Amino acid sequence: MSTNYDVIVIGGGPGGYVAAIRAAQLGLKTACVEKWIGKEGTPALGGTCLNVGCIPSKALLESSEKYEEASSHLGTHGISTGDVSIDVAKMIGRKDQIVAGMTGGIAQLFKANKIDWLQGHGKLLAERQVSVAGHDGVETTYQAKNVIIATGSTPINIPSAPLTDELIVDNEGALNWETTPKRLGVIGAGVIGLEMGSVWRRLGAEVVVLEAMDTFLGGVDQQIAKHSLKEFKKQGLDIKTGARLNNTVVGENELTLEYSDKDGDQTVTVDRLIVAVGRRANTIDIADESVGLALDDRGRVDVNDKLETNIPGVYAIGDVVRGPMLAHKAEEEGVIVAECIAGQNSTMHYDAIPWVIYTDPEIAWVGKTEEQLKEEGIAYKSGSFSFAINGRAQAMDKANGLVKILADETTDRILGMHFVGPMASELVGQGVIAMESQNTAEDLARTVFAHPSLSECIHEAAFSVDGRAIHGVNRRKK
Repeated sequence: MSTNYDVIVIGGGPGGYVAAIRAAQLGLKTACVEKWIGKEGTPALGGTCLNVGCIPSKALLESSEKYEEASSHLGTHGISTGDVSIDVAKMIGRKDQIVAGMTGGIAQLFKANKIDWLQGHGKLLAERQVSVAGHDGVETTYQAKNVIIATGSTPINIPSAPLTDELIVDNEGALNWETTPKRLGVIGAGVIGLEMGSVWRRLGAEVVVLEAMDTFLGGVDQQIAKHSLKEFKKQGLDIKTGARLNNTVVGENELTLEYSDKDGDQTVTVDRLIVAVGRRANTIDIADESVGLALDDRGRVDVNDKLETNIPGVYAIGDVVRGPMLAHKAEEEGVIVAECIAGQNSTMHYDAIPWVIYTDPEIAWVGKTEEQLKEEGIAYKSGSFSFAINGRAQAMDKANGLVKILADETTDRILGMHFVGPMASELVGQGVIAMESQNTAEDLARTVFAHPSLSECIHEAAFSVDGRAIHGVNRRKK
């Protein structure tokens, strides 16, 4: 194995492994440093996303949704199933198989692209050198012409709920329980909290979610957020906003959560607790102090528009830099940086990055919310359409939710597209394409959509922007 490379990537998560593959495709001699040890005790690529994040959580969401559908919702289709049971350990095993298959697939891609996988902890040294402390304790130094920092993020811990091996866990621990708790507490009503809370509620847990913010899903368009909250509460998720955890008392087999809300001090007793209050950039020990790597006021690696750090030839991407902590954002940044290193003038548009919460109903959006447009003083018009009127959604027994389109008052350019309802995670891609293509609401209104399909709601919402939805009652213009 060589010790000199055109590119060394520190971190093998979505941003890092994609950057390495793209760099290798462009003819650059490439290595990728990754220290992750998988559940089976062997080195693994894929970082948080593939090992304990995006992929395993979606596997559990899918399994738990099928269980709930079979046990509670098939009767409306005329299907009788009798008693339905869930083997939680087998469900977890299936999740682990999916993870192993995908991380192994990345290793195969590295081999196919002649990328060297340097297993261990990577650290940036002066003159674009990278030291790798291997799992065997041996430290090796490598030289690179360019270095890409892609070290991702780690969960934020809170002193009021210190993690334990089993009772108090973060997202990783919540993916590995092989029994369903009777009473589950979740701290944080964000993406992870809602998704993992949904998994265990479907499997029979009584779930209480404590959210310190007064507003539910404050970064989401509030029309969408309010509809989502109503549905989650119908399902049995007990979501308490404005509830700040003060202390966790650990008993022999239960936990007492002491929190404060608008009514004063409160307590609730649970059997297990998931802490999901957010993530922070992983910048601990990624660079020697002598290097002088600049961080911003939030502890992230400071980069310019080309994702270059203050050190020539050193770049940073993904969760470790500014912008949303999303795997697909990291992947695209990885492609951009690899191409820039190869001499291409590649750029990325940050105003059309989709967000998804994989609950039921799914929540997805791209672009500006109505609240952001008001705050920024941008004149806009809005159109929406309900899945309740959509034939495909009714046939799926998922006729709940809506599509909302925000367009510029003057130019009609689409500024945002928001979804709550069936397959929102797939439909939002149409909004991304529309925004990247600088489409107007009229462009979508004049586009033919298949019938019957869920995407017809996008078509109707586009018509609704100018008060001419065909299959719904239009709001009167003031």
